Amino acid sequence: RRRRTKRTFEVISMDRLLIELPWPPSVNHYYRQIGHRTLISREGRKYRADVCAILRDLRFRPLDGELAMTVDAYPPDKRRRDADNILKSLLDALQHAGAYHDDSQIKKLSVELLTPHRPNGKVQVRLFRRTDNAKS
Repeated sequence: RRRRTKRTFEVISMDRLLIELPWPPSVNHYYRQIGHRTLISREGRKYRADVCAILRDLRFRPLDGELAMTVDAYPPDKRRRDADNILKSLLDALQHAGAYHDDSQIKKLSVELLTPHRPNGKVQVRLFRRTDNAKS
């Protein structure tokens, strides 16, 4: 049984979002193979629904244009992890929740694995529009 953790949510402005989300399932747990079909797993669908509920409560509207995202990832334990394994489910959930229209809008992406946050881990996401100065 998962314990509820305090999460911070902040819409800085309509072109910037700072949000703390639950630890996403890895790409290895995000999909399930059923015969010849590949589907999003039960765990993946639950994560998507959780992220949708959080953004719906914020009444955040999708960002337009080119975006940059930084992710500070605090895993639930000290096991070795690949930083890129959490990105697929996180990016898909944010798109599905309406943070942006399509994950192809994200032109700059930075991920940092940090110290564990027990018991369930968390990710802090900063999403913002790229300015002309930031496009280099």
